[in-house]
Amino acid sequence: MFGDLKTPAGVKALNDYLAENSYIEGYVPSQADTAVFNALKGAPGADCPHALRWYNHIKSFGDGMKQFPKASKGADAYTKGASPAAAAADDDDDDVDLFGSDEEEDDEEKKRVTEERLAAYAAKKAKKPGVIAKTSVLFDVKPWDDETNMDDMLASVKSIEMDGLVWGANKLVPVGYGISKLQVMCVVEDEKVSIDELSEKIQDFEDFVQSVDIAAMNKI
Repeated sequence: MFGDLKTPAGVKALNDYLAENSYIEGYVPSQADTAVFNALKGAPGADCPHALRWYNHIKSFGDGMKQFPKASKGADAYTKGASPAAAAADDDDDDVDLFGSDEEEDDEEKKRVTEERLAAYAAKKAKKPGVIAKTSVLFDVKPWDDETNMDDMLASVKSIEMDGLVWGANKLVPVGYGISKLQVMCVVEDEKVSIDELSEKIQDFEDFVQSVDIAAMNKI
């Protein structure tokens, strides 16, 4: 998909892809992100800001990358193969020839064919679904003390179900004195889920939760 990610061309292909996508697959990190991360020889340069943002975000999970869900494709699908330039040529917007063949010499026939293909193109564009605005949110959930059962806290947080809410990866981050905070990621549909309301629902688990903060938030 990206070709050799140790070459400038591969990193550029990754950067172009991440300009419109937050992760390699879907809306939460997966083993596809881990595979691509490991295939890079280091952090992308400043000339690839989207790839650099993604790289630093995935790197922040540390060992938590091992908890990412399984990818739908093997690692080779992303780290090997040709440049995506060929794939771009297969975009279904481009498979409509608006001007017909050079062999069509009759002006009226060429006009008719062009109009038909323009109509087909417009119909195809009209059928495409609109973009659903989504936000990726990383919560910091702090317990009361070192005796708080963090597994129970995680289970409680992820028991929250809302239309437009998808829970993602999580990890424990030490904060000192034997206490760790829970970092948990989710993706929400902006029109369906209020992030403030979701924060309040997490805070309602008073037996476990001392405080809830938003550590990171990115529009998808």
